[in-house]
Amino acid sequence: MNKKKGILSIIVTIAVMALAAFIVFVGFGEKHAGSAKNIKLGLDLQGGVSITYEVEDKDFSESDFNDTKTKLEKRVQKFSTEAEAVKEGDNRITVSIPGESNADKVLTELGKPGSLYFATSEDDEDSIADTDETTTVLDPKTGEEKKFKIWLSGSDVKNATSATTSDKDSGKTDYVVDLTFTEEGKAKFGEVTSAHIGDSLYIIYDDEVISYPTVQAALTDGQAQITGQKSLNEAENLASNIRIGGLKLTLNEVSHKVVGAKLGQDALQKSLIAGAIGLVLVILFMCLVYRIPGIISGIALLIYTLFISLTLNAFDLTLTLSGIAGIILSIGMAVDANVIIYARIREEIAKGRSVETSIKAGFKKALSAIVDGNITTIIAALVLMWKGSGTVQGFAMTLAIGIVLSMFTALVVSRILVYAFYALGAKKPGLYGKERERKAFDFVGKKNICFIISAVVILAGFATMGIQKANSNGAFNYSIEFQGGKSYTVDFNKEYSIDDFNDKIQPKIAEIIGSNDIQGQKETGSNKITFKAKDVDESLITKMKDMLVKDFDAKEDSFEEQFVSGTISKEMGQNAVIATILATICMLIYIWFRFKDIKFAGAAVLALVHDVLVVLGFYAISRTSVGTTFIACMLTLVGYSINATIVIFDRIRENLASAGNHPDYKEIVNTSITQTLTRSIYTSLTTFVMVAMIFILGVASIKEFALPMMIGIICGGYSSVCITGSLWYVFKTMSLKKKAK
Repeated sequence: MNKKKGILSIIVTIAVMALAAFIVFVGFGEKHAGSAKNIKLGLDLQGGVSITYEVEDKDFSESDFNDTKTKLEKRVQKFSTEAEAVKEGDNRITVSIPGESNADKVLTELGKPGSLYFATSEDDEDSIADTDETTTVLDPKTGEEKKFKIWLSGSDVKNATSATTSDKDSGKTDYVVDLTFTEEGKAKFGEVTSAHIGDSLYIIYDDEVISYPTVQAALTDGQAQITGQKSLNEAENLASNIRIGGLKLTLNEVSHKVVGAKLGQDALQKSLIAGAIGLVLVILFMCLVYRIPGIISGIALLIYTLFISLTLNAFDLTLTLSGIAGIILSIGMAVDANVIIYARIREEIAKGRSVETSIKAGFKKALSAIVDGNITTIIAALVLMWKGSGTVQGFAMTLAIGIVLSMFTALVVSRILVYAFYALGAKKPGLYGKERERKAFDFVGKKNICFIISAVVILAGFATMGIQKANSNGAFNYSIEFQGGKSYTVDFNKEYSIDDFNDKIQPKIAEIIGSNDIQGQKETGSNKITFKAKDVDESLITKMKDMLVKDFDAKEDSFEEQFVSGTISKEMGQNAVIATILATICMLIYIWFRFKDIKFAGAAVLALVHDVLVVLGFYAISRTSVGTTFIACMLTLVGYSINATIVIFDRIRENLASAGNHPDYKEIVNTSITQTLTRSIYTSLTTFVMVAMIFILGVASIKEFALPMMIGIICGGYSSVCITGSLWYVFKTMSLKKKAK
């Protein structure tokens, strides 16, 4: 790159940053399109619409109720992946949809759940027997009230999706709805279509005919397609109504309201301040350690942060407090690729090569470690998006976006800027620093001590879980998000903001009931506050009510309470576990494929399991609340842990290739760990700083994410340096001994 291209590169970079900053902070047009203020926030940060339904059916099983709740939750997640459904009392379900402010609009789009039928009119029947199930509605063809014979209900539909098709000859686009039926529905649909070819099949939803397609043929394979929709939006509305009508139970809407943020503006502001301070500290650290490359790294991190905001807008993702924490954490992790590159450049300079040659070699040699490390984490994110649900999918999407952007800024933006600075005169080796040559430390020789320390820590965690369970306290301190509790609605004579509740009222409630696991939410337009807490003895509830009346002027006769289920359903928890296991297996296969040695893959996965077990033990010993942030923490740890391991394995692979036919495996492992030690320390330090700022400045709920994450970062750094290489060495020497026999 010559001087002119260098100047042009810097000008373009500044222009891109300025444009990105303008969009993020200001946006375009009256609606400020693209600005950070338009990012959809979760219930914890912004609030949304809350709708309570009551089961119309008099007799229903628990499995039918749970099935209805799960399907309803999936239905409302079309508004946001962070939407949730909670059981209240014996026969009510409350759904909460973040980011929405028009309850009537949501109700219209959502429709009435659980009242869908597929029927034929009496005119198309020779007769309708007394035993046949029927319904009476207006016939859209005649406008007259007519009796219809019901063949299927919404519960016979497995799925309904909108789509577009094109005629090859005419090129005309048609908008359709594809139906998939359950096994039972397949038989029923086959029967009705076989008997009524050429007749209309009426789809009746909420006592109104919403579609009456003509049966073209007998459909016995459980699949069907409704054609003739005027637009994709019309097709989606029909598909949406069929899906919501497919609930096993019929639900009636009891109430709807707009609710405020659970955590208030205070939590958002503190998290953003923590992120800003952490980012500044990381940039200063990089400048101090790496000089010119450090300045470039700081620019790349700023671009990364701006691009994250733009991407969240572009993909219409819902951002929760744990999501913000994840992004702040990803900023620390984004430093990793830069550290790997710049450490390589310094190594090349230390070998006596020119700065230009060192830059080329640095980027080339760092590429495999960066790509492999990030692809393994992307694999985990993709599996979580596929198999996870709710908050897990939202987290996985944010994680995947962060990884792609961090690779782009490190491999493209940083590369362009490094060459631009070099072309403009930054050619002295001193401007890039010089890697000190270190004598290889005998990490492998200390492996038994490290293995024993890890085993003791993990066993201590398991022992604590067992003792707590034996004492009926539970292996973990599960939050109300997992195990449910009680919901209390209180009307006050004066208005309290949710920040007032969190700062003043919640601590006094916690003192009485002996638990900090309390989630409050304010009903917009009233003085009512609803909060969830663990179920406790009635005497403590009475004491709590007296305190609220006396100290905070609550209306004595306004208290409403009922049992609520956890927001993390059994299915969601199972999906998270299954997704994590599948992701681990996929990562193992990828590492096996890339390193062409199952011993690398086995050691990497064992180190990952080690880190997860240590953090689980910390949760058990510290009694840190296990809620939605727990899932985010463990998933983040999986990606972070495997990334650190890949860097060391990549160096072992490189040193093996140059070691000849009779390598000293112990020396290679020790040398490789020592060579990457700077990277391991710096990456762990910068990531730790970002999370530590969240812990110091954040609200209580986010500290429950930050504290275990700090333990995970320390553990991940320890395992990558002291465990992974030694595990591979043990596996390698064992295989050599077997071959020698």
